[in-house]
Amino acid sequence: MRASAVQGRRLGLWLALICAFGVFRGAGAKRKLKEQEIIQRILNNYDWRVRPRGLNASWPDTGGPVLVTVNIYLRSISKIDDVNMEYSAQFTFREEWVDARLAYGRFEDESTEVPPFVVLATSENADQSQQIWMPDTFFQNEKEARRHLIDKPNVLIRIHKDGSILYSVRLSLVLSCPMSLEFYPLDRQNCLIDLASYAYTTQDIKYEWKATNPVQQKDGLRQSLPSFELQDVVTKYCTSKTNTGEYSCLRTQMVLRREFSYYLLQLYIPSFMLVIVSWVSFWLDKDSVPARVTLGVTTLLTMTTQERLPSSGINAKLPPVSYTKAIDVWIGVCLAFIFGALLEFALVNYAARKDMTSCGQRMMKQLPQDGYRPLSGSQPRTSFCCRIFVRRYKERSKRIDVVSRLVTTSHLFA
Repeated sequence: MRASAVQGRRLGLWLALICAFGVFRGAGAKRKLKEQEIIQRILNNYDWRVRPRGLNASWPDTGGPVLVTVNIYLRSISKIDDVNMEYSAQFTFREEWVDARLAYGRFEDESTEVPPFVVLATSENADQSQQIWMPDTFFQNEKEARRHLIDKPNVLIRIHKDGSILYSVRLSLVLSCPMSLEFYPLDRQNCLIDLASYAYTTQDIKYEWKATNPVQQKDGLRQSLPSFELQDVVTKYCTSKTNTGEYSCLRTQMVLRREFSYYLLQLYIPSFMLVIVSWVSFWLDKDSVPARVTLGVTTLLTMTTQERLPSSGINAKLPPVSYTKAIDVWIGVCLAFIFGALLEFALVNYAARKDMTSCGQRMMKQLPQDGYRPLSGSQPRTSFCCRIFVRRYKERSKRIDVVSRLVTTSHLFA
């Protein structure tokens, strides 16, 4: 009997200790609000059509403009089109602002715990972003745009307990990029991404770049372009005034340098070789009329075809512009050298025919009669080099060829 009584007292003591420990833990535990409950509470009586108050205390009525902080993560740049002056870009666009109406930190107390942020999920059929106010941002130089929906809409809306909101979306845009082609193909282009509010003026919305890393780049983006190199990315402000008011605007300027190696191999070296080939006619005999004519005409036609062929010509890859480009100067100089070589042969042929008619007169030079010799001062004075040159090359056609060789060689190695 005594043993059973002792065991009963021990069991009761253990049960009392367990109950006391449970009551102690229950008194210290907090109830954690679920995201669904938080969203239902903050969206109750919330009007998404009214913009939130700003944070400027000097504006007692509206609180001043809503400060929207922006940053961009560049994923890819492709299809830089010189003809249409446009390019394609894919990036993650992020905006951050504060809406005090959505702050749910007030739900937290000694017995209730709230998460640091909640996420508004989106679907293809229901855009949850319409449940809260959002900036009406648009891209000023955008031609085409689309959002990514695979596998789910690539949209993130995160609401923090202090009312700050993060909006992130992945976009693919075709943007206009006006180009200046005076130095083509040694040019640098500045392609822009301009964003602004469509309806709200600077009194309602003010855009600012994020203080650190406003534009981030995917690894390898600078070397991923086939015909350009991304040299630099600069962030600027482009606030503009229109008839309807002054609008805040942000600008991303991408400095793109055109890769020269393609044009060096496909245009500059072949055209330079054509010019050298056209100069070969200066070393051919003046009587080789078919060879020199064929060489000159062939190189001239080849150079013209290389420039103007619709499928592969240099002008087929460029828009028709009213000014002269650097490539036009190069092609014009090459055509001038080739055409000059062809004209040189025409001059040589003409001089050769004149030499044949006056050959007898040059070889027959008689002395004056009665022993009279003209004074040395009456003879034309020429330099020693010129006399040697004339004695060595007595035919004018040969002299023209020799001078052409010297001139072209000096230009080649100058």
